[in-house]
Amino acid sequence: MTTDGDILWQAGADRLEGAIATRFLRFLAARGLSFDGYPALHAWSVEDPAAFWLALRDFFGIEMDGTLDQVMTDAPMPRTRWFTGTRLNYAEQVLRHEGTGDPSRPMLHHCSETRPEIASMSWAEVGGAVRKLATKLRALGVTKGDRIVAYMPNIPETVIAMLASTAIGATWATAAPEFGPQTVIDRFSQIEPTLVFAVNGYRYGGKDFDRTGDLAKILPNLPSAKTLVMLDYLPGAAKAPAFHGETLNWDDLFTGADVPREAFAYERVASDHPLWTLFSSGTTGLPKPIVQGHHGIVLEHLKNGGFAIDMGEGDTYFCYSTTGWMVWNTLMTGPLLNGKVTLYDGHPTWPDAGALWRIIEATKVSHFGVSPTFMTMVRQEGIVPGRDYDLSAMRSMLLTGSPATPEILAWVHEAVKEDLFSTTQSGGTELCSGILVGSVLMPVRAGEIQAPALGCDAAAFDEDGKPVIGEVGELVIRKPMPSMPLFFWGDSDYARYLDSYFDMYPGIWRHGDRVQFNDHGGSVVLGRSDATLNRFGVRIGSAEIYRTMEGIEGIADSLIVCIEDGKGGYYMPLFVQMQAGATFDEAKRAEIVKRLRTERSPRHVPDEIVPVPEIPTTLTGKKMEVPIRKLLLGAPLEKVASRDATKNPAALDWFADFARQRG
Repeated sequence: MTTDGDILWQAGADRLEGAIATRFLRFLAARGLSFDGYPALHAWSVEDPAAFWLALRDFFGIEMDGTLDQVMTDAPMPRTRWFTGTRLNYAEQVLRHEGTGDPSRPMLHHCSETRPEIASMSWAEVGGAVRKLATKLRALGVTKGDRIVAYMPNIPETVIAMLASTAIGATWATAAPEFGPQTVIDRFSQIEPTLVFAVNGYRYGGKDFDRTGDLAKILPNLPSAKTLVMLDYLPGAAKAPAFHGETLNWDDLFTGADVPREAFAYERVASDHPLWTLFSSGTTGLPKPIVQGHHGIVLEHLKNGGFAIDMGEGDTYFCYSTTGWMVWNTLMTGPLLNGKVTLYDGHPTWPDAGALWRIIEATKVSHFGVSPTFMTMVRQEGIVPGRDYDLSAMRSMLLTGSPATPEILAWVHEAVKEDLFSTTQSGGTELCSGILVGSVLMPVRAGEIQAPALGCDAAAFDEDGKPVIGEVGELVIRKPMPSMPLFFWGDSDYARYLDSYFDMYPGIWRHGDRVQFNDHGGSVVLGRSDATLNRFGVRIGSAEIYRTMEGIEGIADSLIVCIEDGKGGYYMPLFVQMQAGATFDEAKRAEIVKRLRTERSPRHVPDEIVPVPEIPTTLTGKKMEVPIRKLLLGAPLEKVASRDATKNPAALDWFADFARQRG
């Protein structure tokens, strides 16, 4: 039986010798900096961050124009800026390896439920398509700083659109096509896009979903959009909705002569220029529009891919993700490191739990990222991947999006591959990368994440702002990192940014996770400390659910939480308070499910809908989500809330009884 702390894997001599981290140690030694292993390297990386990030730039050969002024400015978080005086372009960095090897070699493998046959695109094909589309975008009048958004799935066209948009200095954002209209409007309307890319539908779990009707609801709420580019992706669906601007077909943008590499000029930008906007939903208000820069993302993705995943030249990266999750924005880590990436759009277990493993086998995936929940489903289905599929190319597996149990991590080494660098890691949309990560330089132990990422001064703080080891605390980051948000869109005075991450410990980033570190640097993430819903690795804002609930007749109030069940899964109940005279019955339950599924997404549908006498609120009327979540996790009522600070204390008593009965 596996117990916490058991060593599950250690790198052999050959793996250590060829590891990217080992090469970096040799690179530093040649500069007169010698470190005995990962802990010493990490200590230096956070004690002298300017020296670390400069060495990282040089090690990976990142191309920057201009004269370097400061590696990092003296301004405190969140106003710290990086590599001032220099310019680079994210898309140019992704595509630079088109010219460092045979351009006909594969760069992307891809398939989907809509296009089930696995196909590939070469570096020359991807680069050529990006240059042609970028040139057409410029001809349409799109300029540096304009916002371009996409309502598209994880397919090559979306990658090409993203790279073409960022190549000319436009700012990118995506929403997965399974998102309902209001969820998309809540995101895209904040950043006022100039151009919209969209698909007419998609196929998921064997079913077709025409999205032109939803687009007809979304587009009128984006009055700044002048151009709609439609991709006819789903056979049989309508071609395009009505639109107030110009509508173009995807294929129309790829006519004419090719654009050679030497004839195309990338828009190299300063480190404070927006690359893309990611959306991280909170518990109140609209989703946070998090803006990240070209420099920070290039540095962070090279670092995380090379050191935390041990991915390098010729490797193939496959991370199951939709375009609505920040993981999609990390997929170009493979090409950044002169490797390849595999894309898949569809249900991960359709028509069976072997679907992803067949793709892994066919495209010779070397580095696979997926949620622990998926691996639990595979195990329950009786699939033994290492026995049933050819996984000879696989060298690393990354379990992310939610905490992985010791049993699942041990089972991966038994059922997938014995000699496999398989780790559980934790990061965040806000950084678009890892915070607590893996390293081949250290053993993998059951029940813990190996270490904080290089350059990430992570710690657990108690309520008084003191670091703790061996106790549960708030996950914090004590020093700036380049991929931290530049700002929130529209948040000119940083008010929302500061309130979101610096409210508890001034000058210190509070991430919103409960974490416990041990004495050798390992850690365990115990879940969200705030009320943001984290379900199977996808963060959902309770505010999105409340906006739908408020429009349902007969509902007076509602409250939703999500907790880990201790078995690698989740429990997400929705509590509803009915209006006087209204009745909660099966018809009302079905209406709620339908509305959440269509207006938001299938992930927004709760596991259980529970009628309650009253929703507990604070004296100022705020829903008491965090106390209810803690009650369901087993905390006693007197430890989670003050009755004197509650407008309706009897409501708390009902939830305490519910938690006790649930066990």
